[in-house]
Amino acid sequence: MLRTLFLFSFSLLVFSCTKKSTVERLPFYNSPDFTPQFYSDLTRAYSQTPHTLPAFNLMDDRGILFTRDSLLGKIHVASFIFTQCGSICPTMVENMKALEPQIQQKDFLLVSYSVTPWIDSVPVLNKYRKERGLNWPNWKLITGGTSEIYDLARKGYFAEEDLGFTKDSTDFLHTEHLVLMDDSLRIRGVYNGTLALEIQQLSRDIDLLRREGSED
Repeated sequence: MLRTLFLFSFSLLVFSCTKKSTVERLPFYNSPDFTPQFYSDLTRAYSQTPHTLPAFNLMDDRGILFTRDSLLGKIHVASFIFTQCGSICPTMVENMKALEPQIQQKDFLLVSYSVTPWIDSVPVLNKYRKERGLNWPNWKLITGGTSEIYDLARKGYFAEEDLGFTKDSTDFLHTEHLVLMDDSLRIRGVYNGTLALEIQQLSRDIDLLRREGSED
């Protein structure tokens, strides 16, 4: 017991001595193998991790154009679902509802791209939103061209990691991954959307990114 108290006290001492000089940051990811890269200086981080999302033109469930510019300047989380999914998607959608405190913030978007856009038209996605009770304007349901969504998912978000990066639009995309992006459209985290504990960690990491942005 005394040893435990000593270690705890020592940890507090170390933290109090170092917290002024050390800023906690999430890693950056610049390749589909998700090798984390850590930087204390954001200017250096941006120059060393050039990977960001490419330009795209898609549509949300309200029929409004959704592009790369729609995401610039905001933290966002990307997910990849489809309305007819009977396996992991319902669990992911229910788990993502726990991000409600984040979704209500103006600097945050939750973006769910349909991986069956040939089925999930604008009206179908709008109906799905209502049926699932996804009543937050900052939760975007996105459809569009299949190849554009699949290329964006695999080559922009690295949604299926290095395995997905080698596939093309003829291979069906199905992943439980949620990808956290900072306001410069760089990848900062990947999480299993079927696990409630990972959603909790994701929420904490969003707050961490928000604090990082306040330092600029």
